[in-house]
Amino acid sequence: MKHHHLWAIVIAVFAVGCGSAFDATGRSPREIFDHAVAAFNDGDLYEAQRLFDIVRLQYPASEFAPEAQFYLAEISFRRQEYVVASFNYSMVRRQYPTHRRAKEALYKAAICYVQLAPPYDRDQDYTRKAIVALQDFIREYPQDSLANNAKNEIRRLRNHLAHREFSIAEQYRVLQSPQSALIYYESVIEDYGDSDFVEAAFVGKIEVLIELERYDEALSAVVLYRQLFPNGKMRDRIEQQLRPRIPLGGERAGGKS
Repeated sequence: MKHHHLWAIVIAVFAVGCGSAFDATGRSPREIFDHAVAAFNDGDLYEAQRLFDIVRLQYPASEFAPEAQFYLAEISFRRQEYVVASFNYSMVRRQYPTHRRAKEALYKAAICYVQLAPPYDRDQDYTRKAIVALQDFIREYPQDSLANNAKNEIRRLRNHLAHREFSIAEQYRVLQSPQSALIYYESVIEDYGDSDFVEAAFVGKIEVLIELERYDEALSAVVLYRQLFPNGKMRDRIEQQLRPRIPLGGERAGGKS
C-alpha cells in the first residue's frame, strides 16, 4: 500500500508540472514568445528554451524569431554553457545581420570565449579565440561604446598570454636551459611589448645573454632597456648586477674591449 501511495504522489507531482507548461498549440508567435520571455524572467530556463525553440523553428519568418534565437543564447550563457552560447549568438549575427540584436550578439559571442579563457598556466586556445573575436567586434563597430570594453579585454588577455610566455621562460631558467629561456623572453618582448611582463623579460634576456657569454648582444639589450624604461622598476637590478660585467663604454667582462 505504501508503494501505491508513493506512486500516486509522483504521478500527481508530474501532472502538476506538466500542467504548468504553456500549451503552444494554435497560439500566435507573439503569445508563445511572450510566455517564453516570462518564463525566462522567472528563471524557468527549461520552459523558456522550449518555447523559444518553437518560435524559432515553427515561425522562422516572424519578427520574433531573431529575438528567440538571441534568448536561446542568453539561456546557454546563464547556464555557463559558453561554447553553445557563442554558437547561438553567432547564429543571430549570421541569420539576422541587420537586426537590432546583431551587434550585441557579436559582442557576447566574444565574451563567451573570454569566460572560457583559462588560467595563464593552461592551454591558451580559448584566450586567443577571445582576442580574435573581440578584434572582429572592434573592426565592425569601431565607434561603439562596447569597442572600448573590447579593447580593455584584449589588453587583459594579451597580458594573460605574456604571463604564460614569461613563466615558461622562468621555468627554463630553473631547468638550466638558457637557450630555451631566451626564446620565450624574446617572445614576450617582441609579441607582447604592451604587457606588464616586458620589463622583466628584458632583464631575463640580459641575464641569459651574459650567462651564454654573448656580451655584445647583452650590451645592446642593456642600452635598449635604459631607453625604454628610464624609470623602470627593475633598473637597479640592471645597474647593480649587470653593469660591472658590461660597462657602458663597451668594455667586456674580464677587462677586454
